[in-house]
Amino acid sequence: MDRIKIILLESALETVPRELWRHPAVIKNAKRRGKKPGETLLDVSLHYHAMKELRDREKRGRPDIVHTTLLELLESPLNKEGMLEVYVHTYPGHVIFIDPSTRIPRNYNRFVGLFEQLFKHGKVPPSSDNPLIYIKTMTLEKLLDNIGCKGLILLWEKGERTSPEKIVSTAINGKYAIGIGGFPHGDFREEILSLANHKFSIYKKPLNSWVVAARISYAAEKIYGILQ
Repeated sequence: MDRIKIILLESALETVPRELWRHPAVIKNAKRRGKKPGETLLDVSLHYHAMKELRDREKRGRPDIVHTTLLELLESPLNKEGMLEVYVHTYPGHVIFIDPSTRIPRNYNRFVGLFEQLFKHGKVPPSSDNPLIYIKTMTLEKLLDNIGCKGLILLWEKGERTSPEKIVSTAINGKYAIGIGGFPHGDFREEILSLANHKFSIYKKPLNSWVVAARISYAAEKIYGILQ
C-alpha cells in the first residue's frame, strides 16, 4: 500500500530575515541566547515590533504551528505503522525532509533549538551521513516529482466541502500529496493554488493546521484498517 504524503505548505518556519537583524527586539533575543540574529527562528511572540513592516507578516513567525502539527502527525498510529510521510514546505521556499522515525521534542524550546540547528547546518544531526532531518531549497513542483506524486490535493477553506475519508481516498487513487497550510492567517500564494489538482475543505470555518492534520491521519487510519 502507498503511504499517505502530507506537506505543510508555506509554513511559518524560518530564521530571522536579514532586513530585521538590526532591530533591537531581534538583537536582544539573539544576545540572550548566545546566537547571531540570523541563527534564530522568526517568532512573532518575540519579534512582533520588528515584524510590523515585514512582507506577508500575518503569515510568518509561527514556528509553534509546525511544532504542534508535527507532534500530531509523527506520533499518530498512521506514522507508527509506517504509512505516512511528512514534508515541511516553508514560506521562503525551502523543503524540510523528516525521517518518519524522528521524535520531535515535545518541549517547544527544544524544538526551536533543533530547527535552528537544522537551518544552520542543513541537517540534524549535523555530522550524520543519514540525518533524521535535512533541508533543501526546492520548488513545490519539484518536491512532488521527487516524492513520486502525480499532483496535489489542497485543503483550503474555500474548497469543495467533502469528508476526510473522501480526501484520503482521492489521494490514494490519484497518487496525490495532501497539502495543509502551515501558516496562521492569509491565503496560499497563487502558484500553489494553480498547482493544486483538487481543492477541498472539511469544515465551514477555518481550522488550525494540527486539527486538519489529525482528521486526515485518522481518516487514513480507518481506510488502511489501522484503527477499526
